[in-house]
Amino acid sequence: MELVKSILKGMVIGIANAIPGVSGGTMMVSMGIYDKLIHCLTHLFKEFKKSVKFVAPIILGAALGVILLSAVIEKMFTFIPIQTNLLFIGLIVGGLPMMMNKVKGQKLGVGAILGFIIFFALVVGLAALGETEGQAADVTFGFVNCIKLFGVGIVAAATMVIPGVSGSMMLMIMGYYQVIIETINDMVKALIRFDIPGILTGCGVLIPVAVGAVIGIFAIAKLVELLFEKAPTVAYSSIIGLIVASPIAIVLMNWNSFVANFGFVSIITGLLALTVGVFGAFKLGGE
Repeated sequence: MELVKSILKGMVIGIANAIPGVSGGTMMVSMGIYDKLIHCLTHLFKEFKKSVKFVAPIILGAALGVILLSAVIEKMFTFIPIQTNLLFIGLIVGGLPMMMNKVKGQKLGVGAILGFIIFFALVVGLAALGETEGQAADVTFGFVNCIKLFGVGIVAAATMVIPGVSGSMMLMIMGYYQVIIETINDMVKALIRFDIPGILTGCGVLIPVAVGAVIGIFAIAKLVELLFEKAPTVAYSSIIGLIVASPIAIVLMNWNSFVANFGFVSIITGLLALTVGVFGAFKLGGE
């Protein structure tokens, strides 16, 4: 049962990371696995068996979420955008009380307050910038593009781990989101057809991104662990700022869709989806 629960948590994280404006890191916080996941990543070799046992089902679930459910979520955003956005907002808001407990009874100094304000503004600012996707990037195979894709992997993975910051939104800002999503879909089709040229083309794009992503995840995990050790109240306050800003960021990123689909039925069903999201965060967040 615990294994299934971990895979389900991973699937939610994977889906979230594939959607611009939604933070996979926030979903980790909402489901109560963020601290432990960071610890496992930074102590992977010291506590190898324990870390792999915890991390592997989450990674498996995340991969399944991206491959199997991203298309479904994409259709949901197309046909029921208000309900889908409110579902994710509910998942985010549902995890906020758990994070608030981390600073309950703690004295909040200037650093904690500044951390909240700065990171709240960061998420809202990125959402405002991310409303318009840049020109699609050139990913034809070559040394320079491999270096660029390696850097994109580092940035995207690092931001995916930070609660409140959407890695997909960062890819949109850099102009790589659509082309990477298309490459993943083409790669899956090529694997099914056993199309060797198609597989090699996909590998030329995805391998540099994947290598950069692994380095980015481990680098940011170590940085986050140091922050929790040296200044936990500031770290938690900053994350709370990121989480509180996330629903605003989601609304900003999808404002036109909200306006176009606004109506009595969509609001009622949206509120229901919000409730389901909050309840889901509580259930998945329980140990």
